[in-house]
Amino acid sequence: MQGSGFRTVDSRENTKYRGAVVEQWTRREDERLLTGRGRYVADIKVLGCLDAAFVRSKFAHGVLRGVDCAAARDVPGVVGAWSAADLPDLPPVPHTLLARLSTEDAVAGREWPALAKDRVRYPGEALAVVLGEDRYRAEDGVAEVAVTVEPLPAVVTPSAAFEDSVTLFDGLSNIALRGEAGQPIDSSVWRDAAAVVEARYRQQLLMPSPMECRTILAVPEGDRLTVWSGHQMPHRLRRELAALLGWSTDRIRVVVPDTGGAFGSKSAAFPEFVVVAYLAVKLGRPVRWIEDRLESMLVATRGRGQDQTVRLAADSEGRLLAYELKIDADVGAYPHLGVGLPMQTAWMASGAYTTPHVHATLSSVLTNTMVTYPYRGAGRPEAAIAIERTMDLLARRLGIDPVEMRRRNFIQPEDFPYETPTGRRYDSGNYEAALDRALKTIGYEEWRAEQARRRNDPDALPLGIGVSCYVERSGGETGGLHEFGSLEAREDGTVIARCGAASSGQGHETVFPALVAKSLGIAETQVRLAEGDTDEQSEGLGSFASRSAQVAGAMFQHAATLLIEEARKRAAELWELPVDEVEWADGAVHAASHSSLAASLAELVHATGPLRVDDRFEAGMAFPFGTHVAVAEVDPELGAVRVLQLVAVDDCGVVLNPTVVHGQAFGSAVQGIGQALYEGMTFGDDGVPHLSDGFLDYLMPTATEIPPIEVQDTRTPSPSTPLGAKGAGESGCIGIPAAIVNAVADALQIADPDLLQMPLSPDTVWRAARAPKYEEGVR
Repeated sequence: MQGSGFRTVDSRENTKYRGAVVEQWTRREDERLLTGRGRYVADIKVLGCLDAAFVRSKFAHGVLRGVDCAAARDVPGVVGAWSAADLPDLPPVPHTLLARLSTEDAVAGREWPALAKDRVRYPGEALAVVLGEDRYRAEDGVAEVAVTVEPLPAVVTPSAAFEDSVTLFDGLSNIALRGEAGQPIDSSVWRDAAAVVEARYRQQLLMPSPMECRTILAVPEGDRLTVWSGHQMPHRLRRELAALLGWSTDRIRVVVPDTGGAFGSKSAAFPEFVVVAYLAVKLGRPVRWIEDRLESMLVATRGRGQDQTVRLAADSEGRLLAYELKIDADVGAYPHLGVGLPMQTAWMASGAYTTPHVHATLSSVLTNTMVTYPYRGAGRPEAAIAIERTMDLLARRLGIDPVEMRRRNFIQPEDFPYETPTGRRYDSGNYEAALDRALKTIGYEEWRAEQARRRNDPDALPLGIGVSCYVERSGGETGGLHEFGSLEAREDGTVIARCGAASSGQGHETVFPALVAKSLGIAETQVRLAEGDTDEQSEGLGSFASRSAQVAGAMFQHAATLLIEEARKRAAELWELPVDEVEWADGAVHAASHSSLAASLAELVHATGPLRVDDRFEAGMAFPFGTHVAVAEVDPELGAVRVLQLVAVDDCGVVLNPTVVHGQAFGSAVQGIGQALYEGMTFGDDGVPHLSDGFLDYLMPTATEIPPIEVQDTRTPSPSTPLGAKGAGESGCIGIPAAIVNAVADALQIADPDLLQMPLSPDTVWRAARAPKYEEGVR
């Protein structure tokens, strides 16, 4: 749903997306994107461009004995073929550090080569590259490269990697990093509690699967290199490529054209990017790599991948006493940003609840899989799923309705800002309001009555209701909560709004100009957005962590204030008046004491010269929240799960554009459904993933599988940003999976949560339906 061109008539009313009355909503992007006139990297034509294709390992783990490219070089249309041995100066893949957590020690001795040298560590790892006059000829060359790999045993789960019988790096442990949040909990807390529950959860490896796979086009131009890429962080890419080449950043320009989705998977410099940029400079010719779908499924970044062990304690009234979370995270074959990513889960462990004692520990473990990287939600879904599934487990143990269990433990509105035991400072919230709205919308009591009726009818399919209350972090971490930008007023009356963000479908072209126009009091048509180009905006951070509105939007409002101040100063000088006597209204300056003195921005620029303001603006961290409720029925004989209704009530503070926010909520909800019911990487004994049939092996929900979804909101402004906005892009991935799994567990009255590990395939559900149930009368 990123890039959706429709809106509901009233964003606040109970409107279902299936069967909703909709009207056309014009976004600036829509006409271009929906009529096929978008310009993606694959559409860019450059004279003399070479296409890259990569020779990839068929093994998950092995010793690389040889790569012979000689025959490939003789293939007609092949311009060159190289292995790592042929490119001794080829730099390694740059690693990205997570703010607030040093990962240098994790990377030391475990560098990620752009082309494998002595060891293959994951299926599909690039062994050589072939450049051809087009992709077809390059692929012909790939088929002629001779590769010799001596297979080694592969480990594809953290538990297997813990054994250290197979190590990915000689002399180094498979545990790349350990961390913790909160303080260890005294054993007396567990001993004295009225109820203690324990559980294990598996957060399966997922593929982000954007519509457009990864792309890069590197074009040498004199002593500069222009790089086109569908990327979330163009300034980071520029900086990393400059460091790899030993250049100053001003010699590299990165441009992000139209981009077909990202979900976190397009914010790094990948091995293929390093090779393409290096060869473009080496050969002095444009080089392009367009990842195809099967390549993407094999070697694009993964998301999630955690094995979790939890323990939760409460008193006899259901008040939480302590929560313990142990995380064994699969971070793939090389330490990268993913090695510190589980800290996001640890920091958010306690969720929406006032739990006095919380302790989360983590081990980031190397496996023979592709690198784990941020995927929509990035650590927060893992935290929400763990605590929300366990809240239901504890509620059943105590005989308390799961909704009441949550009410008794919510952080209250008057307690904000709230310091969690794991070190987070929640900015604002009214968790019960979101819960109440979700329950009223879905008709909670009516569904409970229907559930009771079915349990008394031996012919009726079991029905369950699942609730998930989540809190997440948006905007980024301390040290990365800023954005750069500028506003430039021109003589023709237009205003150019520049920033360091880069859209991959979020609607920036519509939202940011509207925000600037409102701040200045001018028409939206007068404002043009310039982003995703490092020559237009020299510094920037990018679009990730649901930060666009919260951080970049606040920057634009701040820049508008600076522009107004500068316009008043110029008018005062022009009219020889004190600044205090010059006012701003409706996009123009006015002299308070001289009604005849007034000038529009265009007239002011014509009289005084170019008018531009640049600045860096820093916002605070924000914590969106919400409640998601699922109603599901289960066929025990088939193991089939049918979600009858989903309600998502999200609170992202002040909403800048209801259409965009609803589209984001709906799209992320669909991805949440995918994690709960369909998606997950599976591997053979040799460590190679089962992907021979593409999306027939890796299932995703299609329009046929999407249930009725009602998206609503509450609005609790954030004090951390002048706009009051919080992130809105990841909510469904965070709240929906636990709601669906809880609904299935409720329907089947499952006593052992280990029986329902995602995705809830028919086989998993069929087996769970035949396991012992919890006691009747305890929900």
